[in-house]
Amino acid sequence: MKIFFVTGNEAKFREASLVLGEFGIELAMDRSHRKIEIQSDNLEDIVNNALATICTGDVSEYFVVEDDGLFIDKLNGFPGPYSSYVYRTIGLTGILRLMSGINDRTAYFKSVVGLCGPQIPAKLFIGVRYGVIATEPRGSEGFGYDPIFIPSGFNKTFGELGLEIKNKLSHRAMAFRTLGNWLLGGR
Repeated sequence: MKIFFVTGNEAKFREASLVLGEFGIELAMDRSHRKIEIQSDNLEDIVNNALATICTGDVSEYFVVEDDGLFIDKLNGFPGPYSSYVYRTIGLTGILRLMSGINDRTAYFKSVVGLCGPQIPAKLFIGVRYGVIATEPRGSEGFGYDPIFIPSGFNKTFGELGLEIKNKLSHRAMAFRTLGNWLLGGR
């Protein structure tokens, strides 16, 4: 089975490809469609809207989109669905500055993966990974917020753990694994 991932993010594509490869599912990057992201505080709404613009009418291929966010408890869930914009504008140092003096550093990553295709209405798969925000960036693996997110049960950031371990426990890996299981019979 082949699925087209509508994304321009090579790192997300690589992570998702490795996970779906465990199920014998081939993932191809689709640059012919554009993922339209509405402004919303809800990842599910963002993904459903993106799917609605990609899977119009009779589609003959399977398409997947993904959106995710870092939700920091003491910042009332900020940056949440705006994580990409916040990363581009204030970066890791800006987030760490906002967290300065805050002892409760609990946070979670949430990923929403949406699938549509022939005779499949939009279907969502969700992965959540809890953890804490580090006091400084650590590690050079991964991308985005990986150097400051320490998953629960670990003392290293995603940036220190590396792709192999991250892909066993990340929010995105969880969501894509749920998709893989569903496609292989969990429907």
